[in-house]
Amino acid sequence: MPTLNRLANAATLGSEICQIFRARVEEGRTPGACFVVFDETGSLLNGAAGKKNDDGVQPDLQTFFRIASCTKSFTAAMILILRDRGELDLDTPITHFVPELRPMLPPVTPVAPTIRMLLAMAGGLPTDNPWADRLEAISGRELRGILADGIRFQSAPGSSFEYSNLGYALLGQVIEEVTGLTFCDAVAEAILKPLGLHATRFDFTAVPTADLAIGYRRAAGEWVRLPFSGPGAFSCIGGLISTPLDLAAWVRWLISAFDADAEDGNVLSAASRREMQQIACPILPTNSAGSACSRGYGFGLHVDEDDRFGRIVYHSGGYPGFTSHMRWSVRERIGIVAFENATYCATREPAAEGLRKVLDSLPEVKRVPEVKSDISHLVERLKSLIGEWDDEIANEIFHSNVPLDCPYQERASEIMTLTGQNGRPDMSLAEIVVKDHTHFDLMVPCGSGVLRCSAQLGPTMPPRIQALTVSHTNQTA
Repeated sequence: MPTLNRLANAATLGSEICQIFRARVEEGRTPGACFVVFDETGSLLNGAAGKKNDDGVQPDLQTFFRIASCTKSFTAAMILILRDRGELDLDTPITHFVPELRPMLPPVTPVAPTIRMLLAMAGGLPTDNPWADRLEAISGRELRGILADGIRFQSAPGSSFEYSNLGYALLGQVIEEVTGLTFCDAVAEAILKPLGLHATRFDFTAVPTADLAIGYRRAAGEWVRLPFSGPGAFSCIGGLISTPLDLAAWVRWLISAFDADAEDGNVLSAASRREMQQIACPILPTNSAGSACSRGYGFGLHVDEDDRFGRIVYHSGGYPGFTSHMRWSVRERIGIVAFENATYCATREPAAEGLRKVLDSLPEVKRVPEVKSDISHLVERLKSLIGEWDDEIANEIFHSNVPLDCPYQERASEIMTLTGQNGRPDMSLAEIVVKDHTHFDLMVPCGSGVLRCSAQLGPTMPPRIQALTVSHTNQTA
């Protein structure tokens, strides 16, 4: 069902999100802002505020903004394209392609980061945003000269997360070495053209002046215009320019990898797109209280496994004059992209708030996955077994470890005790809650509450149960 049909008071919701961005303009956080909320069908809600240039014209969905570090998702996709073509091994040390980089850690036997480590921000290099964001236009030769002079390492490669632009600049060098093209041309030929992302490009001079947002920084209470940097060896960290609609199309293509009928197409397989959107390097909580979700970095994307909303994938971009954010819910197939034309103004904040409002407005749906046909017979036999124990049925549905872990007679006695204390189970009202591919609960109402029969399947086919616990609960799920 299209998301717009599920949104309660869509017009009101759109106005509320517009006001979030309008307030940032009024507070002097940014001269202008633009956002679009979308699902797999296209744009759902959008809005803009402030100005995109010195003429005071308001930005719109066709306005070109620098997307900054959101570019890294394109860089990661390009690396995976080469991997899938058989032209690259992700576990190759980066020094195979860029010998000028000299490993420093651990101190006794230094290790060179691999391509996989750099993709996942686990290459051991230090965070470097202010330094790297000013280097876009340098040449590959200049980059290698910097490397030859020596690079400091923050930690041993592969040991922990540390956001590194230099790491992605090294990946750009890999792409050029393997393809024989400049990074910008390689991405244009392999990704932008085949996907029809015609409003996404590296060269700002190819954009009509009237359509281009100008970047600013705040100084003495005024907005000071900043010049654009040109393409170069650091374009792979943040050099792309795009429109809200085009970047939303890129995100929709990434999300589509999770569809049941996802097609590989001629760019990057659905499996590789899903690989980008799963945690490759965990990010540890920064405070003792921990976090409400598991966090990490995939390939060119941040990933949060949120307790409430499921998997949230996102990336921010910050560049002199521009800040961007793209964010989406894998479960709901809905996302937001947002742009502001001010330096490092934390566009993540209004974008995250906007998406949260959208997700909050969706009706609560009890998500009970469909009982797969390959376990439906298993479920029916388990119902019979719980209703009246039979060793033959038990042997049919259990793995051989089950009676060894707890004898059948003991299991049957425990179930009889539970039913004797709480009333006979009513199998006609039994409900199945499928948790994942190997776990399900059989919820059986009884005289008082519910019997919860939690089953874990073994790894072999046909499926059999390797563990079963039966308990009484007052809850139905």
